[in-house]
Amino acid sequence: MALTREQMAQRVARELKDGYYVNLGIGIPTLVANYVPADMDVMLQSENGLLGMGEFPTESTLDPDMINAGKQTVTARRGASIFDSAQSFAMIRGGHVDLTVLGAFEVDVQGNIASWMIPGKLVKGMGGAMDLVAGADNIIVTMTHASKDGESKLLAQCSLPLTGAGCIRKVLTDLAYLEIEDGAFILRETAPGVSVEEIIEKTAGKLIVPDDVKEMTF
Repeated sequence: MALTREQMAQRVARELKDGYYVNLGIGIPTLVANYVPADMDVMLQSENGLLGMGEFPTESTLDPDMINAGKQTVTARRGASIFDSAQSFAMIRGGHVDLTVLGAFEVDVQGNIASWMIPGKLVKGMGGAMDLVAGADNIIVTMTHASKDGESKLLAQCSLPLTGAGCIRKVLTDLAYLEIEDGAFILRETAPGVSVEEIIEKTAGKLIVPDDVKEMTF
């Protein structure tokens, strides 16, 4: 069975480490804020100028003026800082973010990512994604493995305009966790109940299946 959005966020949260500064992109990545381990000190950064995002608010903690880059209402944890977007992008471009989690339309075997434009369709635009992929060494892309039409999003070569080139090494989809090495996707984990055969069928780019592929547990 394919992972839910919440399970995808939960799996990404396992990549967090104590003391990390983490930027969460729009979409599924924002849900990671709800799964930061209670005993871990992680500072979540939003490119609109907030360092120290907490969980999504409840009705009693809702502040309409406290938003993330996707204009969702958020909370601020103890020790948070609020600053202008120029300072936020200086932090991003200066390489001070330890982990970036982004959504995408396509990723290919060369580590290229396309996440900002589909010709002929109205999308939100680039946002800070180009700065994030240029300024971060540790990036996880999280997205569905295939489109609603069943077309693979893990390709031999991206067909859409690129956000960044050769910058992606880790991909979590609703079917699998993969790493990108030497021009191929390396299957590391399968979602519970998802067969390796299904992943092979839905991966258009070169896929290597090691002998020690694990099944995710939740």
